[in-house]
Amino acid sequence: MLIAILVLILLALIIGLVLGFSSIKFKVKGDPIVEKIDAILPQTQCGQCSYPGCKPYAKAIASGEADINQCPPGGEDGVKALAELMGVEYKPLDESHGITKPKSVAFIDEDTCIGCTLCIQACPVDAILGAAKQMHTIIEKECTGCELCLPPCPVDCITMEVIEENAENWKWKYPVYSLSKKTAKVQ
Repeated sequence: MLIAILVLILLALIIGLVLGFSSIKFKVKGDPIVEKIDAILPQTQCGQCSYPGCKPYAKAIASGEADINQCPPGGEDGVKALAELMGVEYKPLDESHGITKPKSVAFIDEDTCIGCTLCIQACPVDAILGAAKQMHTIIEKECTGCELCLPPCPVDCITMEVIEENAENWKWKYPVYSLSKKTAKVQ
């Protein structure tokens, strides 16, 4: 009986060591370029680029399946940043995927809302709060302005309101440098 227990302990130690060695030796690391591309994208998860979200679009750019100019929410600045990161020539935004719009947030007219939950199901970031047959509302800090909640609403109670720039939400526009062999110029 004691020999059987010792054999099982020895076998468990050997298997544990093999698994530990294997996890270190065969560790699969994520593609760092995908993470860098994803950091540049606006994280609206809107699908306008014809991919279901920003991360799949980043993977498609990294693998060469998608072009860098398919993200309307990222705008021209996003395309320029992606071109610089990828080391490719800048291309204007492809308007077949949509046009760049000012940052906006969804607003639900609570008097008109019938509580159908179709907008909740369409929201990719869970920014809509409500229940069946109850009024819904938008969590403004979570809303990315992707407009995916607009089409499924049967009573058209959702509108997009432009977020005006003020001291609380203003962001510094970083200078864009054109890289050339001779000198770098600020644009």
